[in-house]
Amino acid sequence: MSRIPTTFDRLRREGRTGLIAYLTVGFPEPAATPELVRALVEGGADVIELGIPFSDPLADGATIQRATHVALRHGVTTGAVIEMARGLRAEGLVVPLVAMSYYNPILAYGLERFAADAAAAGIDGVIAVDVPPEEDEPLRRALRARDMDLIYLLAPTSTEERIHTVAARASGFIYCVSVTGTTGARGELPPDLPAFIARVRRHTDLPLAVGFGVSRPEHIAQIGRLCEAAVVGSALIDVIEKAPPEQRAVRLRTYVEVVTGRRS
Repeated sequence: MSRIPTTFDRLRREGRTGLIAYLTVGFPEPAATPELVRALVEGGADVIELGIPFSDPLADGATIQRATHVALRHGVTTGAVIEMARGLRAEGLVVPLVAMSYYNPILAYGLERFAADAAAAGIDGVIAVDVPPEEDEPLRRALRARDMDLIYLLAPTSTEERIHTVAARASGFIYCVSVTGTTGARGELPPDLPAFIARVRRHTDLPLAVGFGVSRPEHIAQIGRLCEAAVVGSALIDVIEKAPPEQRAVRLRTYVEVVTGRRS
């Protein structure tokens, strides 16, 4: 069974906003990823997104595009990400792992093979950024056969019909994109975010997570008043990028402690 519902049940009991933390696997180099994942979890991350590098990451802003380019230059593949997850589980990692990808790398790997290998490695769910629900059935079927969640994205521009369709097919949680644009840290969350989340909430009881532009403690607090979790990605890449190699893990853990309110 996917670890994602269990994690959100625990967050609900604790009355706490979850943190979903994104890393591009292989950035700044493949050997660094396990230590950085451990730092995120030690700092308070509840779910880890493992980004599968792709050459045309249309939904990602400049920060994650740079990280993706570095990872691709290191030769990181879909199979390498699956093996990274396997290694993390072997080390005792217990938080949910979500593979974040575009559809092409999954198709190139093979849908059934990807689902089987990812499940065996301990991956709980998949975000396939550019897969519309009208074309998701082969991937959804392959994942559900292995008790894995296919996590959908909704945007402020999503119609009521699209929200209803996604809500009927989703499991795990629904990823609500805060802005009509690409990823990247921003100063403020958009003022229409509460109305957007209310629209989605009318269609589902699943946990909702807000991402794109989330980088500050006040963002997490604002999101926590609306839904169950916040997604942070570009801000984490920024921390890693600016830190000396020997300080990356410490600074990443500290950042997560601050943004989640564990440290002032």
